[in-house]
Amino acid sequence: MIQLQQVTKRYYMLTALNSVSLQVRAGEVLGVLGPNGAGKTTLFKLIAGILQPDAGTIVAANGVWPGMGYKPERLLYPNKMRVTEYLRLIAGLCNITGADAERTIRRSLEQVNLLGAANKRIKDCSKGMRQRLGLAQALIGDPPLLLLDEPSNGLDPEGQADIQRHIRALRDAGKTILLSSHQLHEVTAVCSHLIILNQGQIHYENSMENALAERPHATIRTTQDLTPLHPLMQSLHTDIETHPMELILNNEAIRLRRQVMSILLSAGYDIVQVDQRRVTLAEIYAEAVQ
Repeated sequence: MIQLQQVTKRYYMLTALNSVSLQVRAGEVLGVLGPNGAGKTTLFKLIAGILQPDAGTIVAANGVWPGMGYKPERLLYPNKMRVTEYLRLIAGLCNITGADAERTIRRSLEQVNLLGAANKRIKDCSKGMRQRLGLAQALIGDPPLLLLDEPSNGLDPEGQADIQRHIRALRDAGKTILLSSHQLHEVTAVCSHLIILNQGQIHYENSMENALAERPHATIRTTQDLTPLHPLMQSLHTDIETHPMELILNNEAIRLRRQVMSILLSAGYDIVQVDQRRVTLAEIYAEAVQ
């Protein structure tokens, strides 16, 4: 569906993207994370065909319309227009007219639960409604690929949850989606794959399932000094981290949890807490952008 090979984009002396290669398969939902200025919006504009790369190649759906729909981070609306008038304008830009235009407009509004506001002037729409209108205009012509740049930006938690519901419905309908977001919970909730951009390069790439299954670890805490047992623990497994009052069993060392606890109890240590968990997306993100 999308393939980038060694793509570079510069703005005068600033390199926004530096030799980025990426493949997105049909049906995937790719979360694009990164700090401000990492290159996320530039990546979306390149895929949409709004910008041209200075080096490298991009193969995607055939142009912005009808092969893909693009919801920019900031979308300037003609506020005096009604919702349906604006979507007819978008349909016309897609060379969709007449009854076909009315059908795709109605379908798009239904998909984002905005049909009841079809005759409302855009200036009278709430911020949440405007964000959903941004999704609706991206859905005109029923494109197989959607580029959604910060679709829930600036919304309250209820509004964010509403946008996420619509994105999940589009995902379940088989759309291929690129989703840029600063909301880690949003990416976790809706995305099948993940990249983290920093300083114009991909610093992390994985499926969401594999990312959240990485580096399982268990922490065993005591109220006594564990230093005398450090050599023994390190001899048991190289993935056991030793600290003054806690032991962290990483990866394969987790299977030794019962053995380690038995050793501690036999040596007279009081175990006050045992936690077992996997790495979080916040931890993955922090490591990628540091």
